[in-house]
Amino acid sequence: MKRVRLLPRALVAALGLLALAAGCSPAVSDAPSQAAQVQARHPESGLALIPVTIKSTGGVHRVTAELARSRYEQAKGLMFRTAMGADEGMLFPFDQPRQASFYMRNTVIPLDLIFIGQNRRILNVYDNAEPYSERLILSEGLAIAVLELVGGRAAQLGIKAGDKVEW
Repeated sequence: MKRVRLLPRALVAALGLLALAAGCSPAVSDAPSQAAQVQARHPESGLALIPVTIKSTGGVHRVTAELARSRYEQAKGLMFRTAMGADEGMLFPFDQPRQASFYMRNTVIPLDLIFIGQNRRILNVYDNAEPYSERLILSEGLAIAVLELVGGRAAQLGIKAGDKVEW
């Protein structure tokens, strides 16, 4: 029979405290600092900014999108905005897939509306929606999100139905 040597209780307690202290002490890490983890916000809307990638036959296109999550943020959208950069947009994610409908009331600049389906593929693209129009613009199927870009940008980049959108 093999004999097991037991350590004195004081030594076991000291080793336990040492292990606990080592686990709680700050460590050097490659993880971003807490300050770097703060999400960027759009200077005008105050909405969070997120990267959106569109993979099309014409290549991979990246935009920085304002994230309109709440009903209020989605209802306001880009109303009254007088300018938007070529690689900027606004993303409207939905809680549940639905037939999406948009209009351009109080929207000053023309927009492209990119309707995104459940598989994160583009259902349809509506190019250059007319400013101030109250005409309904509809998704061609159930959408989980809509991405708005400055008018004409989708055609310029060759973005079309079937392309993949990631965020």
